[in-house]
Amino acid sequence: MQIFINTNYDFLGKSKPAILLSVILILIGIGSLIINKGPSYGIDFLGGTSIALKFGKNISIGEVRSALNNIGLGNAEIKSFGAPSEILIRVQEQETGTEIAQVIQTEISKAFPDNPYVVLTVEKVGPKIGSELRTAAVWAIFISLALILIYISWRFDLKFAVGAIVALFHDVLIPLGAFSLLRLDISLAIIAAFLTIVGYSLNDTIVIFDRVRENLKIFRKETYPNIINISLNQTLSRTILTSGTVFIVVVVLYFFGGEVIHDFAFAMIVGVISGTYSTVFIASPIVVEWERRSELKRNRALARH
Repeated sequence: MQIFINTNYDFLGKSKPAILLSVILILIGIGSLIINKGPSYGIDFLGGTSIALKFGKNISIGEVRSALNNIGLGNAEIKSFGAPSEILIRVQEQETGTEIAQVIQTEISKAFPDNPYVVLTVEKVGPKIGSELRTAAVWAIFISLALILIYISWRFDLKFAVGAIVALFHDVLIPLGAFSLLRLDISLAIIAAFLTIVGYSLNDTIVIFDRVRENLKIFRKETYPNIINISLNQTLSRTILTSGTVFIVVVVLYFFGGEVIHDFAFAMIVGVISGTYSTVFIASPIVVEWERRSELKRNRALARH
């Protein structure tokens, strides 16, 4: 299906202001991380207790928070999931240790005697396990990027690999900065969203780079930047259709998927936008600049001889 036919947009001509915008957004995100002393981690990484309750009648998050405030847990993470009668409560590690779940249940029973509930799940993550998960998550991201660098270098060329990796770093830093600015918690689900964004963006980048490689053989008389622009225009329909369908799905999840999946969907929304943008305005200009400098070196070497 083609929605853009015979387009001739000068994407590379807009690359400088686009890169400047990215640099500004990344610096704002990094500044926020520095001010906030790093990301805000959820109990997956800090340790804590998660308890899911199903009430007989609908109950609001405000009512539950008010009840927990009586025992000093008013800042707990409270979400509604599934039906309005289902509540998820997540608290960080407390001095009461494994008994915190029982403390919460006792207080909830006392606060809502006319609204009985059943406990669906109780999960506890110790601080040591949380620290290990945090380290493992960081390694997972960096190892995946290293393997991607190796694969693209073998499949295409080093300049393509560098362009793709810089774009992927961009695609992780943008949503990470957004989470820091909004003080949203980083959980295992959000790490999964980041890795999904990396895979999505990489797929889009490889499709475009593959078209560039084909066009290098077809348009031998064209300049390198023109070949990149031609390739971007030829794959524009595919990029818009793929990004558009994914974007629609994650937006629906964000508004109608419930609180439990809310942050994951938000990460995906930001990631889909930055991933589509970075393939065109980050990865491709880096390849062009690398080729330009390589050509200058070749010309200087020929001039010396």
